[in-house]
Amino acid sequence: MRPFTYERATSAEDALQKHEDGAVYLGGGTNLVDLMRLGVEEPTRLVDVAHLPYDRIELRPDGSLVVGAAVTNSAIAADRTVREGHPVLAQAVLAGASGQIRNLATVGGNLLQRTRCSYFQDASKPCSKRAPGTGCPAREGEHHNLAILGHSDACVATHPSDMAVALAALDASVRIQGRGGERTIPFEDLHRLPGDEPQRDTTLEPGDLITAVEVPALGVPSRYRKVRERASFAFALVSIAAALEIADGRVRDVRLALGGVAHKPWRARRAEEALRGAEPTQESFRRAAEAELEAAEPLRDNAYKVPLARNLIVRTLTELGEDS
Repeated sequence: MRPFTYERATSAEDALQKHEDGAVYLGGGTNLVDLMRLGVEEPTRLVDVAHLPYDRIELRPDGSLVVGAAVTNSAIAADRTVREGHPVLAQAVLAGASGQIRNLATVGGNLLQRTRCSYFQDASKPCSKRAPGTGCPAREGEHHNLAILGHSDACVATHPSDMAVALAALDASVRIQGRGGERTIPFEDLHRLPGDEPQRDTTLEPGDLITAVEVPALGVPSRYRKVRERASFAFALVSIAAALEIADGRVRDVRLALGGVAHKPWRARRAEEALRGAEPTQESFRRAAEAELEAAEPLRDNAYKVPLARNLIVRTLTELGEDS
């Protein structure tokens, strides 16, 4: 492992001052430390931000939440206000990792975790995400669990977070402390598709620090479902976060996001548009799913994700319709 220095930040401003070229922020370390051991990440300085005063979950009078970036995954999953008001978020968190990892992992770190593509994690292999311009061997190699939507010639990796899929469906926003001050961006704008710069997972600028996530009130049935290769501690083949509102026998509103299919949490806007105003039937759910998946470009060994995603959308929306 490359030698590095360690410093604990005392405030967001102190963290920004300590962040320099080669520095990275350290939260729970559940992803970063693994990548350092593999030689994928080689920071010269770790700036510990896990002890900053962003470890609270605030319930606002309107039912919305402010979740601090240092809140652990376990704390989110156990919080009554989250479980009752935003069950899709609690379910997504519980679907990820193991209990021990959730006890350490933080919100900020969860959103910024990097892909588990085997080529990215193997420093002896070419990978344009790890070493720009070296190519994407996954396209012709092992890719059965990689992207079918929004990928490029440079990268077919998928984003691994379950929590991020739920936050995408919930129309969350992200508070960021940067060198130019504090700003808030829509959650959907945080992560990016690979294009010809797959090394850039997010739209954050150097030194930017996530301080909180704002989650609007929900008030309608919601659900997170994850299909994986084994029952515990496995990343999604395909996952879905969904919320559905039905009034007068029609879909008044719907929110859908998919995981395991793209370089970022995939907001299913086409499916949502197709469903608003439609009758909540399995046939309309199927048509909406197919409208979304028309854009899919599966590779040799991951075409199974297309029918899997379609069936997952139909089943989850059908169950939510029954709940409504």
